[in-house]
Amino acid sequence: MAPTSRKRPRRTSPAPAPHRARAAAPARAQPPRPADSSSRASRVLDWLLQKLPEQHRQKAHDILVLTRMDRPIGALLLLWPTWWALWLAAGDFPPWKPLIIFTLGVFAMRAAGCAINDYADRKLDPQVARTAGRPIASGRVTPREALVVFVALLVFAFLLVLMTNTLTIKLSFIGAALAALYPFTKRHTDLPQVVLGAAFGWSIPMAFAAVQNTVPPLGWLLFITNILWSVIYDTEYAMVDRDDDLKAGARSTAILFGDADLPIIGVLMATMVIALVMIGTRAHLGWPYWLAVAVAASLFGWQQWLIRNRERDACLTAFRHNNWVGLALWIGIALALAIR
Repeated sequence: MAPTSRKRPRRTSPAPAPHRARAAAPARAQPPRPADSSSRASRVLDWLLQKLPEQHRQKAHDILVLTRMDRPIGALLLLWPTWWALWLAAGDFPPWKPLIIFTLGVFAMRAAGCAINDYADRKLDPQVARTAGRPIASGRVTPREALVVFVALLVFAFLLVLMTNTLTIKLSFIGAALAALYPFTKRHTDLPQVVLGAAFGWSIPMAFAAVQNTVPPLGWLLFITNILWSVIYDTEYAMVDRDDDLKAGARSTAILFGDADLPIIGVLMATMVIALVMIGTRAHLGWPYWLAVAVAASLFGWQQWLIRNRERDACLTAFRHNNWVGLALWIGIALALAIR
């Protein structure tokens, strides 16, 4: 056949449009988020980190999640007893220096405790539904990195304590030991919540020591009261994971109490209310404090109603509800001292 005069058009591959290439690229998978993470706090973290270079942003976010900055409830449960102690030790609004030192120390020590907790639970967390998304359990933070974060936060907290007196500095070593010991008690005792209460409450004798240079009986009574409170709210928290903990071999007061968990928590709540009455009597506090104690007792009653069926979400809600207990008692103490 004679060749045709019509030229066949040259076949060329179309240049990919930049916007199409981006659209065709697979989206980066979002890292798993712990089941008990606060969506509001997570959004705040994302906003704070948006100016960081992209190559560092995800790691910084994972470190903040490791230290529970996406779950501020734990820091608040540590902050309220510290403020109770500071106000009672000062007999009114405390001096600014210890107030700032202990407030910053609360967040530093809570973050340090969370880092060492996840290090200790690095083999347990992947087996528990609520904690499988934590940074170490999901492989986003290495155990070595967690230890570095723990040591760095301890150093920062110790630098804060160095600005107080000798007695407070000596007491701080016990507090650091309790914070490091707590995560490992889940394997060797059925009462890790008691150790948690001592670790969370050690800021109480330290606060009295910083303000008064001594720890009076009122300080130790407040410390014991906080241990009772910690066992209450952390047992509610442990009830969320009870089935998974049983399979994984972890131990807790929720497992120890078993079917008697609700009445035992009720007894602990009543005992704490009695201890609060003793604190108010010894400290000669006025009517705002007694109103706060009544509010706390009512909130405890509401928690009992929430956990009556032992549902996971309800138990987690009851745990978070303790923030209002701590806030109510601090307001009561502050107002009672202000009008005295």
